[in-house]
Amino acid sequence: MFPSAETLSAFKATQKPFIASSVVEKKPFVAQSTIEVNSAKIRGKDLEANSKPYRGNQKRVSHSNHLRPTYFYTCAAGGVLACGLTHYTMTPVDMLKCRMQVNKSMYNGIFDGFKKVAAANGIKGLFLGGAPTLIGYSLQGMGKYGFYEYFKYLYANVVGAENAAKYKTFLFLGASASAEFIADIMLCPMEALKVKMQTSATPFATSFLGGVRKIHAAEGINGFYKGLAPLWMRQIPYTMVKFATFEKTVDPRSSTARPEQLGVTAAAGYFAGIFCAIVSHPADTLVSKLNNVAKAEGESTGAIAMRILKDLGFTGVWAGLGPRIFMIGTLTALQWFIYDSFKVQTGLPTTGGAAAPKKDE
Repeated sequence: MFPSAETLSAFKATQKPFIASSVVEKKPFVAQSTIEVNSAKIRGKDLEANSKPYRGNQKRVSHSNHLRPTYFYTCAAGGVLACGLTHYTMTPVDMLKCRMQVNKSMYNGIFDGFKKVAAANGIKGLFLGGAPTLIGYSLQGMGKYGFYEYFKYLYANVVGAENAAKYKTFLFLGASASAEFIADIMLCPMEALKVKMQTSATPFATSFLGGVRKIHAAEGINGFYKGLAPLWMRQIPYTMVKFATFEKTVDPRSSTARPEQLGVTAAAGYFAGIFCAIVSHPADTLVSKLNNVAKAEGESTGAIAMRILKDLGFTGVWAGLGPRIFMIGTLTALQWFIYDSFKVQTGLPTTGGAAAPKKDE
């Protein structure tokens, strides 16, 4: 579930300890024994002491496994690369998916859409909305992966080592939901601009900054965040399925070699992505429509959402599911592969993996 002290030793060798300030004394920021859950190094009284829920200033047994902020910063950096690059690469598919959600009769399928857009606007037209996509999903990836690792660590310390190991699926779900809640606040403004640029009947703006100014002039700050609640509805279930399914799928791979672990990463990522796409698609359709519907005076975002859902009907909310399954499956596989590859390059183990066994073992 967590990297052990041995797998972090090389990574931490040049890092200075992070000291948390205290009114009484200064203590090092130390990861409790929950870090060692998967390595089976906790035994007897130490396990019993650390498996109890943490309350107040209660003292706990330390195993000197330092998990400094640098670890979480590294994971966040991996998230930037994983999400920003992959979403930008998939911009053409995303644009066609959004247009089919807003107007399902616009194209006769994804390949027809590619052909028509390329004929009318060339390759540049296929990457319409690429700038807000790159910026928005880079920020989201930073929050998603960085805070996921942090909340997983935090919640494991709260419930104790034994409960963290016993109920680790709930730990994955809780940590991923908390991380995505924050990540979506970072993503929402860019998602609003992206959707408007990709789905407007006439060109929305000639540049990224021009689009930002146009939304702000017309709707103020609310224009960037009116889709936040539907975005949470889409992304939080999506991310919970994404992380929990992935972690459970890669769970048995701890004894495999690094190249094999990365292969499992890609396969598990695509498998998780299929479920993510299905679970979150109705909310994704709502987000696409919400950013293209005029708001009547005094009408709340909730009222607009209900009006859209009523107009769409049950079948309407599933428009564009095929392209989205392809897009999300590919995205998720690439994201996990890039993220775990980045972790390996910085000296960290793959997610759910362990350090490579020593030759004399």
